Amino acid sequence: MKNVLIFCGIILTVYIVYRIYKYQTLDNGLDKLIRSGAVILDVRTEKEYETGHIAGSQNISLGTIRERFIELDPDKTYITVCSHGLRSVKVENILKEKGFKNVHNGGAWSDLQKNFNLKVSEKK
Repeated sequence: MKNVLIFCGIILTVYIVYRIYKYQTLDNGLDKLIRSGAVILDVRTEKEYETGHIAGSQNISLGTIRERFIELDPDKTYITVCSHGLRSVKVENILKEKGFKNVHNGGAWSDLQKNFNLKVSEKK
């Protein structure tokens, strides 16, 4: 019985952390940034990107961002996305280290797409 309670406690904790993450990520003004023309930067690999992505998003993977960040305009606003939200946090931090001021984590691209009703481009 004790193990069941511990397991339920862990599940509840994970759920609460996920809900807080989702709330902070998707409700921190991203809708306003998207409407004002922020660039959605998809940091998944090219193969992942080709399977489906937000229409109009730019793809630079986490693995190449340290070399390719020069392709980005430091004066623009970027919203980083990936498959689950972990790589996008890393890229957000890397870009801020490189001097970018307007970088925001958008979490999972599919969550951002659903929550803000953005169009999806899929492999043809």
